[in-house]
Amino acid sequence: MATFKSNPLALMAAAALLSSCAAVSRPNNIEPIATGQGYQAQYRDVVTRQDQSYLTSARMNAETCLPYRGGNGGKGFAAQALLGERFSRNDLLDIRIAEDESLSGRYVVSRDGTLKLPFIKPIRTQGQSSSEVELSLVLALMKAGLYDEPPAVSVRAADFASVSVGVSGAVFEPHQIELGKVAGDAIDQNRAQALGASTEARNLSAALRAAGGIRPDADLSAVELHRKGRVYKLDLRGVFEGQNSVDVMLITGDTVVVPSRQCFQDDLMRPSPISPPGVTLFLSNLTQPATGNAPSAIGRDVREMPYGTRYLQAVVDANCVGGSRVTSAHRSALLMSRNPETKVSVVIERDIEDMLRRADRDDYDPFILPGDGIACYDSTVTNVAEAARVLGLITVGAALN
Repeated sequence: MATFKSNPLALMAAAALLSSCAAVSRPNNIEPIATGQGYQAQYRDVVTRQDQSYLTSARMNAETCLPYRGGNGGKGFAAQALLGERFSRNDLLDIRIAEDESLSGRYVVSRDGTLKLPFIKPIRTQGQSSSEVELSLVLALMKAGLYDEPPAVSVRAADFASVSVGVSGAVFEPHQIELGKVAGDAIDQNRAQALGASTEARNLSAALRAAGGIRPDADLSAVELHRKGRVYKLDLRGVFEGQNSVDVMLITGDTVVVPSRQCFQDDLMRPSPISPPGVTLFLSNLTQPATGNAPSAIGRDVREMPYGTRYLQAVVDANCVGGSRVTSAHRSALLMSRNPETKVSVVIERDIEDMLRRADRDDYDPFILPGDGIACYDSTVTNVAEAARVLGLITVGAALN
């Protein structure tokens, strides 16, 4: 029978490996998430005993909400003044004046927002509808003495240009945005040659999506549209209530401000025309370090998840769950997020197997936000088995020496 001598190196390695299998301390955070005071109450620490008070996270989140600021829901004069198509600079207009081929033709709205036809003064066009421009054009022609009687005038959009608008407030990516730009190879020639062009790419909802979508703390009852020194308040709550919402057309120079209710609203965590198009996650589920994500089945399709995905869904999508029951027991995962209001990062650790077996799991199952990260850790059983394997190699190596 072979006998092995004790080796200081092996003993030191054993101590180090066994200590690595011990439980590590919980993540420390600046924000008081342990008691439910984080960005969402679902971050709070899991209580050991289930007290039969299920599904309380939504109520805890709502307790800190500021009252809705209001909004007219599109029924007031302010919102009505924004409805319909509005021209912006660089738009291409087809203008026809009855029996006047010299003035009829296609014109581009100038950089200063006016329409410049021969023999008459510039006509204010930025932010105006076709009927408003038609009326202004008739008055200008008569004032210039070109007509004694009001002529028949037609103003139609031949092509809508892109617009530059600013979006700020409770959106995930506030910044200056260019809306409605179409690549040359995407232009439909048949539509380009037809009169009466239209577009949805310059709508308010398109601007909110381009800014990363609304955050869960957004106050949709009073979304502000700043235009030419005036502030219009629009109620977009109908988007989440199955109703038509005020989706006005924007023009260059507009600024959109989404106020915050300073609370997490669970009912906003679902897909909509103004929500983020999806969630892109940073994932790590490697038991053993690998050369890349492809060998671990982490690719584009795994990293992109629908808006409204929760922690447990994300860890399943990241291949953190499954396998032998013994080695998967007490597997855990870390969720790394950042409060979009305070910009302070948080780290939340959950025991996956315990979460799966809890009846009140939804109370501690956080929603995944854009830019979050998931890191998966194997169970203590796997760690002990790995330590034993390494120790066996070290001991055999020492014996051979």
